[in-house]
Amino acid sequence: MPARQDTAPASQTLSRGIRLLEELSDARAPLSIDDLTARVGLHRSVAYRLLRTLEDHGLVSRDATGAVRLGTGLAALAAGVAADLQAEALPELTAAANDLGMTCFLVVLDHDECVTLTSVEPRHAVTAVAQRPGSRHPVTRGAPGRAILAQLPPRRWPDDVDARLAAEIAETVERGWAISRDEVVPSLRAVAVPLVVQGREPAAVAVVHVSSALDDAAIAQRLAATAAAISAAL
Repeated sequence: MPARQDTAPASQTLSRGIRLLEELSDARAPLSIDDLTARVGLHRSVAYRLLRTLEDHGLVSRDATGAVRLGTGLAALAAGVAADLQAEALPELTAAANDLGMTCFLVVLDHDECVTLTSVEPRHAVTAVAQRPGSRHPVTRGAPGRAILAQLPPRRWPDDVDARLAAEIAETVERGWAISRDEVVPSLRAVAVPLVVQGREPAAVAVVHVSSALDDAAIAQRLAATAAAISAAL
């Protein structure tokens, strides 16, 4: 995974450890130390020392073959991220997911990326699309990104916002919701609405689905009610 900043990190050791965790997260499967070191460009001995430290803190674990995976300690850390927002959002997201029969999720802004904070799949659905918490993509792609950019002044937009995207952001501001098709994941559609929480960076409530009898405006109306309930509770 490429570094997210052009400047040199203040702590190279910490930066390398974080890169190891990011690669394990992206892989979604255990990796051998050799595979992991190749992905991050580290010497095996350096990576091994870092992994031992991460393992001591429960952030990674190794199986009988020595393959490395993310550890359960990360779940405890993740639960503490915007804990109040997650707690208030979860029941609202659950209700919306079940009403719409779609995976409903909460996205927050992290630098120039959208990060899924929490996600709920519908209880009864023939097909449900998984949206993994922690997944991220550029804020310039997808409906959640447009719903977030609609809350920011243009001076805070990434440099790669072109005229087409600027027009779509303006449309999102005017109608109050955003749509995307085949942008983040091929064949998937998304609808998102802005989530405004006082004292926090812009966020969005969104659904992702393959197809639906509901039109985008009806989906957006249900999501807007969800966003309003979350905002009012905080």
